[in-house]
Amino acid sequence: MTREEKSIAIEDLTAQLAGSNIVYLADISGLNAETTSNLRRACYKAGIKLEVVKNTLLAKAMEASENNYGELPETLTGNTCIFLADIANAPAKIMKDFRKKSDKPVLKGAFINSEIYIGDNLLDSLASLKSKEEVIGEIIGLLQSPAQRVISALLNQFKEEEVA
Repeated sequence: MTREEKSIAIEDLTAQLAGSNIVYLADISGLNAETTSNLRRACYKAGIKLEVVKNTLLAKAMEASENNYGELPETLTGNTCIFLADIANAPAKIMKDFRKKSDKPVLKGAFINSEIYIGDNLLDSLASLKSKEEVIGEIIGLLQSPAQRVISALLNQFKEEEVA
């Protein structure tokens, strides 16, 4: 790879990082072609971009980025692939699903809305994170509950007055 090609690759990675608040780093080395293809397909269906990257280029892209990736560049050893997503728990769920049949992908770390997560031991926690839509749905449900009780009580009161 020439210097110019490396520079272009770093610029491309920097732009991808800038466009995503959810970045997972994982090791998928050792997966056979069929399993890797299935992983890519699952990511595509979930709206996740999966790309195998060179550690040095990703480290330089993280350095050039406006985001603070903290200790994530230190995890860039061995083979690395990057998952870029819009939903915080989607990559973790896919990794967890694939881990039922294999010991890979191994989570190296994640950057989720300016928070840094390091280590494969956090995969279950990340998979159980609630998406923005789920949290909003719960809040709306909690807000509706008291209002429904008040309306129900008022309707019961009116029915009692009509009977009397």
